[in-house]
Amino acid sequence: MLYWALIFFIVAVVAGVLGFGGISSATAGIAQILFFIFLVVFVISLIMGLVRRR
Repeated sequence: MLYWALIFFIVAVVAGVLGFGGISSATAGIAQILFFIFLVVFVISLIMGLVRRR
């Protein structure tokens, strides 16, 4: 999921440089959503790993 967030971020940067503002903001929003989903899943997996060790 982090891979896809990075891909969408790169597409957003390239679109922004080329002057496609709408596409740039849309892909940046998608990248942001994917990154936050990744963070939530990562934290949940860390907590579950700590709970299983006990």
